[in-house]
Amino acid sequence: MDTGQIIMLLIVLAAVAACAYVAWTALRRQSLRNRFGPEYDRAVAEHDTRTEAERDLRDRERRHAELELRELTPEDHARFVVRWHALQSHFIDAPADAVGEADVLVRDLITARGYPGDDDEEQLAQLSVDHAATLASYREAKEIADRNSRGEAATEDLRIAVVRYRELVAQLLGEDPVPAEPTTPAATPDRALAPTPRRDEEVHA
Repeated sequence: MDTGQIIMLLIVLAAVAACAYVAWTALRRQSLRNRFGPEYDRAVAEHDTRTEAERDLRDRERRHAELELRELTPEDHARFVVRWHALQSHFIDAPADAVGEADVLVRDLITARGYPGDDDEEQLAQLSVDHAATLASYREAKEIADRNSRGEAATEDLRIAVVRYRELVAQLLGEDPVPAEPTTPAATPDRALAPTPRRDEEVHA
């Protein structure tokens, strides 16, 4: 094989390697998109480059693999369902208090499943690996709960917060803890805690 043939072979090998790298990168990117859903786009928006965002998401996966997640015992499962029923009923008379109870319940449930409980950012990062689809709802609920603690949330906002909290609770419990329709006395408004469209959906309604 002469020098020209060797050079051509090296060029072909380099082109094949480049194509393989591009295909591998695309597959890794698609894998992250599939796993993190809207959290992928959020990470990209929060970082300077897509590469940095993807590095952060892969680091979340690595840290998540080190967690010792656990299923709830039947007793713990039942206790959380009872607590949720109680706070939803409490919403009718004291919506602000019910939102605070929902926030505490969700934090307790997250910790009981083995996720971090003392660092909000790390907690959200770890939840995003398995529960990315409902993390936007949880973020919205927490934001309303923060406003509620300052006395700045309207009753409709509080209702939305409870509905959003329920989405994550349902995933962590493996079932919806209560039916979508309220199971409160007849005096309860029909839409007391019925599911609410997201704000972007409301705009197009």
